[in-house]
Amino acid sequence: MEPKAHHLIIGLFTLIAVVAALLFALWLAKSSADREWAYYEIVFDHAVGGLSKGNPVLYSGVAVGDVLELNLDPDNPSHVRVLVRVEQSVPVRKNTRAGMVLANITGSMSVQFSGGSKDSPVLKKGSRDHPALITAEPSPFNSLLTNGEVLLTKADTLLTRANKVLSEENTENLTIILRNAREASDSLLGGRDQLIALLERMDDASKRTAEAASKVSAVSDSANALIQNEGKTVLITMNAAMTRVQETVKRIDQLTRDNEGALDSGLQGMGELAPALRELRNTLRNLNQFTRRLEEDPTGTLWGGPTIKEVPQ
Repeated sequence: MEPKAHHLIIGLFTLIAVVAALLFALWLAKSSADREWAYYEIVFDHAVGGLSKGNPVLYSGVAVGDVLELNLDPDNPSHVRVLVRVEQSVPVRKNTRAGMVLANITGSMSVQFSGGSKDSPVLKKGSRDHPALITAEPSPFNSLLTNGEVLLTKADTLLTRANKVLSEENTENLTIILRNAREASDSLLGGRDQLIALLERMDDASKRTAEAASKVSAVSDSANALIQNEGKTVLITMNAAMTRVQETVKRIDQLTRDNEGALDSGLQGMGELAPALRELRNTLRNLNQFTRRLEEDPTGTLWGGPTIKEVPQ
């Protein structure tokens, strides 16, 4: 009797648990059926890897619905249409943004609603057959996944170039450059005193140059002042002198024109005087020779000396 009683109790307990589970499932189904839903179709213009039916729909991180269907756009297969249902009490507005977020580390994705200001009108709620249309925005994470291959390719190219740059030959050259730079720095440190002295001389030279420039500027200012003051007077005087010279030249030219005939006659007279002047010059030469002989030998010249000969011209 006792073993039969134990089996009866266990069977009764199992039956009660199954009935309770069925009642709980019916209650959940009724609760889900009694809940009112608004349906939206979200158009993604990029891949939706990780998103599947039943994944949650979030609004600012709070679960408000789930994903019902995923279909390719028949007109543009690069676009994906995702049908979701959201509780009608959730205000989805026209400026509400839709995207995807990472649900867990396994790569599962969830639909995420965000934004929606109070002044924006509420988006008309649709039915399952006629859902309201929302255009999704690309999420940074999805863009990262989409461009992952490009990033990996660029990273591989960068590593390849880095390997070429860090080759043995380039490493040796870099070592030589560093060694030369160290030697140059040591040389500079060794000649620090001479370098300081050279810099001091350069500083002194720059000061002297500044002083010389100041003096040159002063001289140029003085010369400018001299030109501006006394130079004008000199130029005025020279201008007046040139004016007088021009007037004198004009007068001489006019006088020459007026006495052109007299000048021609005077020139002809001077031509006739030329033979007479020549004879006078010969006479003076003979007289000079006679005087010299008279001084040397007065007696011979006066009383018996040879006659005076005419010196040929």
